[in-house]
Amino acid sequence: MDTTTGSIVPPASLEGPLQIGAETFGDRTVQADGSPTSHAQVIREVVKEAVAAEEAGLDFFGIGEHHRPDFAISAPDVVLAAAAQATSTIRLGSGVTVLSSDDPVRVYERFATVDALSNRRAEIIAGRGSFIESFPLFGYDLRDYEELFEEKLDLLAQLLEQQPLDWEGKLRPSLKGATLFPEIEDAGRLFTWVGVGGSPQSVIRAARHGLPLFLAIIGGDPLAFKPLAGLYRRALEEMGRPAQPIGAHVHGFVAQTDREALTTLWPHYQRSMDQVGADRGWPPYTKGQFMAAAEEDGSLAVGSPDTVAEKLARVAGGLGLSRLDVKYSAGTLPHADQLRSIELLGTEVKPRVLELLTK
Repeated sequence: MDTTTGSIVPPASLEGPLQIGAETFGDRTVQADGSPTSHAQVIREVVKEAVAAEEAGLDFFGIGEHHRPDFAISAPDVVLAAAAQATSTIRLGSGVTVLSSDDPVRVYERFATVDALSNRRAEIIAGRGSFIESFPLFGYDLRDYEELFEEKLDLLAQLLEQQPLDWEGKLRPSLKGATLFPEIEDAGRLFTWVGVGGSPQSVIRAARHGLPLFLAIIGGDPLAFKPLAGLYRRALEEMGRPAQPIGAHVHGFVAQTDREALTTLWPHYQRSMDQVGADRGWPPYTKGQFMAAAEEDGSLAVGSPDTVAEKLARVAGGLGLSRLDVKYSAGTLPHADQLRSIELLGTEVKPRVLELLTK
């Protein structure tokens, strides 16, 4: 494996070109005969998808954290460690780490380990997540939802800046002179984003800690997030903090034609939405909703390379993004289809997006 630093993709920055990445939640797929893939096999296939993303020329590969039967990955950092050994250049990170129900000290140490194994390619996207299963699983009270994230993000942000660290909190034992290991190589720091949904308060919180912002775009017109991006930039300026990159993720799928992409994705996306909707009291997901989301101003980046490139360029340019990730997994969508989507995203979509953004 080539681990020379000159070949490693740097973190997203304000000055560099847009970075494009791929993300997965380790959705439990189906095999050719329609039978469900085992969780173990899905995890092994995700490592192969990380390799495919690197080979396609993508800049980032992210793995989400869930604790429910329709997703295979509950420990993204462990899978990222495996991906670190199977790749050499692509950046690797969470999407997201559910910080509210985790321990910031352990999060830091685990990702410092991934950073070592990957030769400085690890990233954390710390968020609250869109599912709540981890709270009772790890003994947290949902009534503390807001305070848990506030306090734990404060601790993580301080660990990124200062060690040894003295720290006091209400929901976690205090620290006195804490130094964490392994140390980050070359006196570096872990590149860490704050993942947010649509809350202005969350945007202000990210600015207050001086951390890059990552927007989770899962519905509606992505450009509806433009006021939040502007709020974040103004907040940084008013707080006297340096400007920071903004990233975002959208759900998507790429095939050779629009028709093929829509036809392939629809039944798997519908199944996924209905499974989540059953837990949350949503009505059944309709084909009309799906097709509306696939329109130019919709949240789904699905279609041919040209169609997806135009949508990603619209989103990235409109929001002033430094990185844009596509969540390519979609419920039971088979591994082979995911691999092909990753390949097209890197080899055809990415160069077209970069070309569109320079016009």
